[in-house]
Amino acid sequence: MATIQQPMNVASLQARKSVCAGTPLRTVRSAGSVSRTQRLRCAGSATSSSGDATNIRNDAARRAPLENRDRFSAKYVPFSPGADSDESYHLDEVIYRSKNGGLLDVQHDMEALSIYGPDYWKNLFDERAGRTSWPYGSGVWSKKEWVLPGISDDDIVSMFEGNSNLFWAERFGKEELGMSDLWVKQCGNSHTGSFKDLGMTVLVSQVNRLRKQGKPLVAVGCASTGDTSAALSAYAAAASIPSIVFLPADKISLAQLVQPIANGALVLSIDTDFDGCMRLIREVTAELPIYLANSLNSLRLEGQKTAAIEILQQFNWEVPDWVIIPGGNLGNVYAFFKGFQMCKELGLTDRVPRMVVAQAQNANPLYQAYKSGFKDFKPCKAEDTFASAIQIGDPVSIDRAIYALTESNGVVEEASEEELMDAAARADLTGMFNCPHTGVALAALIKLREQGVISPSDRTVVISTAHGLKFTNSKIAYHAKEIEGFASTYANPPVTVKEDFSAVMDVLKQKLSMKRFMSTPAAPRAAVARARRKGRSSAAEHREQEVGLVGLIGMPAKCRGGVALGVVSGGDKADYHRGRLVADNKRPQVRGCWVGIHDPPM
Repeated sequence: MATIQQPMNVASLQARKSVCAGTPLRTVRSAGSVSRTQRLRCAGSATSSSGDATNIRNDAARRAPLENRDRFSAKYVPFSPGADSDESYHLDEVIYRSKNGGLLDVQHDMEALSIYGPDYWKNLFDERAGRTSWPYGSGVWSKKEWVLPGISDDDIVSMFEGNSNLFWAERFGKEELGMSDLWVKQCGNSHTGSFKDLGMTVLVSQVNRLRKQGKPLVAVGCASTGDTSAALSAYAAAASIPSIVFLPADKISLAQLVQPIANGALVLSIDTDFDGCMRLIREVTAELPIYLANSLNSLRLEGQKTAAIEILQQFNWEVPDWVIIPGGNLGNVYAFFKGFQMCKELGLTDRVPRMVVAQAQNANPLYQAYKSGFKDFKPCKAEDTFASAIQIGDPVSIDRAIYALTESNGVVEEASEEELMDAAARADLTGMFNCPHTGVALAALIKLREQGVISPSDRTVVISTAHGLKFTNSKIAYHAKEIEGFASTYANPPVTVKEDFSAVMDVLKQKLSMKRFMSTPAAPRAAVARARRKGRSSAAEHREQEVGLVGLIGMPAKCRGGVALGVVSGGDKADYHRGRLVADNKRPQVRGCWVGIHDPPM
């Protein structure tokens, strides 16, 4: 094995070339850090002088690479933590399993990556985030050296995925759970509406590279519960690669179904569940030169792990206490753990968060294994669930997930159908718009708070895996109270009202609490004039105090030519002893609204 030089810092490079751009350093910061000039060069911020600066691929081709990039490498190895093995494969090989039939993992040369210190990587990733520099504007490819270090920028197929917002669930956390540090990672705010984009950009980029090398790959295919097929078809279309998707008939939402259709994929609707589709696609890819794109392929996990790194980045490299992930095929569980663990190994953090996998009760093989201490895993027949993307009874990445949970001192929880829909609806009422899978994670969080496992002050991140707009049918059914056996406790159905002002006002009176509904408009001139005629000595002694008081508060006085006596009712009675109610006859569009003038006893 080649000798790897000791980790270097920026100060030690003072007399050398810049690690990024190949020019002498002018600014030196503390050991292990990177100057702003260097960071910009690493981020690819150099402008073009040839008149085609808008072509970001050309800019990328002119950009000088990292000085030690040739040292960075990755390869396939059998997934067997703690076991020694000489078996390995180049990433350019088309292979999905090890010799003994086990899963593969992408192993990086961590010693080479450690040439640069933690501050270097932090600064580099921070500087690249959200830029338009190809391909670093992507949340995945901004961490390229940790993902696919050997791929050419020109082979990358990206839609600048990732960089999804970390939403502070302030109101839901405080009012529903008594938590002050609850966050939701909105991975569904991505190109195709789910976190699957993060992995698919890596896989399709590698397929693009292989096809350019002349590998006989006629298409790329997957079995899917909806989101994987949407991501695959979009990225394959962008690279002009044919895509094939196997979908379980009548098991996914129309929004998910239309995505691969619109992107030109060959869609096969098969009368089985996801597990049946998975068996078929594995048989087909074994016989035909079709590249398998399911999470059995460990390349996808390399992209998905960047969401974990991104969470740390968004917390200024502080580690949350808990991360809660909806679990189906379970590749995402290991991917998140791998991202956190990689940051720990390279010194960017000092620990990994505790992980929670949340499963739907109707598809919960991992939860059943967890209850036995992971001593006995048995696949199950997944029943129908609103969380259709995790309706999987025989998860491919079961071993990976168990390892991640064991290493992170993790927990597994389940949620019934009503619990997951109620949890999603409760959170929606505080400003979110959750998919059912996020509802599973939120329901697990609610249970773990009730059990005291998660404390009120624990910084907790819920992973929202998809956008709620992909699952509107289930939301409509919930709020219409059309789900058999559901109380739909948090339903908010629309109210049908005829085109009549009184009818509208009756509904508002019924639905809204108006007792404290007050405003302070300027005093109408007529009211001021009457007050002056009463001989009030000064504005200081008898200030006109008006409020816009909607008639909904109590029995509205009727206008009989201008002035009517009445009493302000409800909680405001204590503020008034007698009120003069003056109708605003000049504005008939606000009939029923009165102006109350404070008239203290004389």
